[in-house]
Amino acid sequence: MQLCSRRTRWQLISTLILCIMALAQGISLGWFSPTLPTLISDNSPIGKPIDISEVKWIGAAFGIGCLFCNLVICVPVSYFGIKKCMYFVPLPNIINWILIYFASKSAYFYVCRVLLGLSGGTLVVCFPVFIAEVSDNSIRGTLGSIFIMTLCSGITVGFVLVYCLSYHVLPCVVIVLPILYLCLIIPLPEPPQDLLKRGHEEKAEKSFCFYNNFSKDPAEQEEIKAEFVNLRNKVLDSGISEKFTRADFFNKVSGKAFGLIAVVLVSNQLSGSFAIFNYASTIFEQLGSRMEPNLCGIFLGVLQVLGLISAVFLVDRVGRRRLLIPSLAGVGMAELGVGLLKSFASQEFLNRNGWIGLTLMGIVSYTVSVGIVALTFVIIVELLPLKVSSGMLISQRILL
Repeated sequence: MQLCSRRTRWQLISTLILCIMALAQGISLGWFSPTLPTLISDNSPIGKPIDISEVKWIGAAFGIGCLFCNLVICVPVSYFGIKKCMYFVPLPNIINWILIYFASKSAYFYVCRVLLGLSGGTLVVCFPVFIAEVSDNSIRGTLGSIFIMTLCSGITVGFVLVYCLSYHVLPCVVIVLPILYLCLIIPLPEPPQDLLKRGHEEKAEKSFCFYNNFSKDPAEQEEIKAEFVNLRNKVLDSGISEKFTRADFFNKVSGKAFGLIAVVLVSNQLSGSFAIFNYASTIFEQLGSRMEPNLCGIFLGVLQVLGLISAVFLVDRVGRRRLLIPSLAGVGMAELGVGLLKSFASQEFLNRNGWIGLTLMGIVSYTVSVGIVALTFVIIVELLPLKVSSGMLISQRILL
């Protein structure tokens, strides 16, 4: 099924609406790193320079907010549904930019990063589930990759915007994105599976027709009814409307799914993608690169975006496994090359051949993005049994 066909039109539009918020979240994360040297300098825009010892705690505050959100988000998701929880996502982000604009001391940034963690924790739990529940099987991987691509692209955009806009102008521009998302998400109906889980069968059928863009043509009514009944039976047979029991987790199907998901999560963490993008400037410097630290981040960010764009076009054409295995192999060999270069090459060799480290880091950035980064949440959502998908996705995010 084509991505831009009449049948999938609203599935694509709803994903793009979510991508507006993903872009805003990415910019919020990417903005901090290139702004940090200015904040700790004597010309700090907040008046008083931030102390180096405070920087570590500001960075850690994001993880605290994200972890707290992941621990508690299961309660509102269960009671209010996925879509209502998605209304919460832009609010911390909006407050974050307001605080940045009026910041006069480092305490403001502690609060900002915690708020970003709350927003990001809700986003990475709710958005992949929403996309998976409204999309057809034939384009689910593509839509999920578009979401991840936009989130990661936002980080690169954040790096670039710091060069283009002043400290106090940037919040005024970016704050428009979460506000726009909030206005556009309200008219969208809740996902049909989520409605069936809470016993709203009539609303679920209307939602199913909306996201599949069915017309009111009498000739299509039988087809619509048949497809919805098939979805309803699939959902109800999975026990999604019942309470969790121990048997839901300790059975052959769930055990196999959890085992595969554990492999994907371990691969994601051991790929080193987080460390690479956070310490790019330091790694480039030790490999003999003469590029400016912030340009190193932009360079890797551009290659990351190119890798994610490639994943969007390839994921539903070549399959998850054929994309994931070469990605991990490429990352492993390139990172091995970086390790050998750093361990055995002399500083003189590195200074004369800085292009080698640059090339290897570029390969790492591209290959990790085209596979494991783009597909982690897509694979998790697809592998989990329907009944435990929301709760277990939250647990997987906590582990990440």
